[in-house]
Amino acid sequence: MSEPETAADPASQTAVRIEDVAVRFRSRKRDVTALHGVSLDVAMGEFVSIVGPSGCGKSTLLKLVAGLLKPSSGTVRLRGDAVAGPRNDIGYVFQRAALLEWRSARRNILLQAEMRKMPSAQAARRTAELIEMTGLQGFEDALPHELSGGMQQRVALCRALLHEPPVLLMDEPFGALDALTREQLNIELNRIWRETGTTVLLVTHSIAEAAYLSNRVVVMSDRPGTVREVIDVDLPAEREYATTVERPEFSRVASHIRGLLGAGAAAD
Repeated sequence: MSEPETAADPASQTAVRIEDVAVRFRSRKRDVTALHGVSLDVAMGEFVSIVGPSGCGKSTLLKLVAGLLKPSSGTVRLRGDAVAGPRNDIGYVFQRAALLEWRSARRNILLQAEMRKMPSAQAARRTAELIEMTGLQGFEDALPHELSGGMQQRVALCRALLHEPPVLLMDEPFGALDALTREQLNIELNRIWRETGTTVLLVTHSIAEAAYLSNRVVVMSDRPGTVREVIDVDLPAEREYATTVERPEFSRVASHIRGLLGAGAAAD
């Protein structure tokens, strides 16, 4: 008689687990509590956005997951393992593309391979795939100053995805771009997420961006930041922008987020 099937261990399906985390900074003048009592689980393959007032600790939360910062209390786990230092199984995209001005788009992407000592053939193949995926064909040999802000961020995204990280952290990556470029990159990011299955944790000040891209939106409180509410986004994974933002489900999520954040919330 065969053994009965057992349910999968929930922990094995969790990409990121944050448990009762606090972060306190000490300076000569005063102590500052950036985060307090933060708990959050992010499932494998999920897209979760974090929104909240400026200074509430959103970027600090990403640094904890990346292992760039240690919590003052509580625990952070990435794919089941306690985060004890910088992790090499993540990708990280910042607000500024931070490209090396003397390297072409392709060679900026390949910088990731050089740092990780990836086999050159594998890195070249993956770079070509990403260039095609992000629409950078024809600009592979362009220097950063020859690229628009949106194209620079595409290069930065390719660089972060080169080693096929299971978890991608994005810290307000499109905040400095104009509205039309930001919309286009949102569409591209939704497609890339669906094609790769990467778990994404995005910090953004844009309510529309959070509602359009996410499975769930985490709304944080003023400092000391804590999780005020987690909102489910009941939209299909494949989202055509113009029709998605007109759907009542989108409007309900955006209105709810705006209500939680108050009258000064970003409405773009």
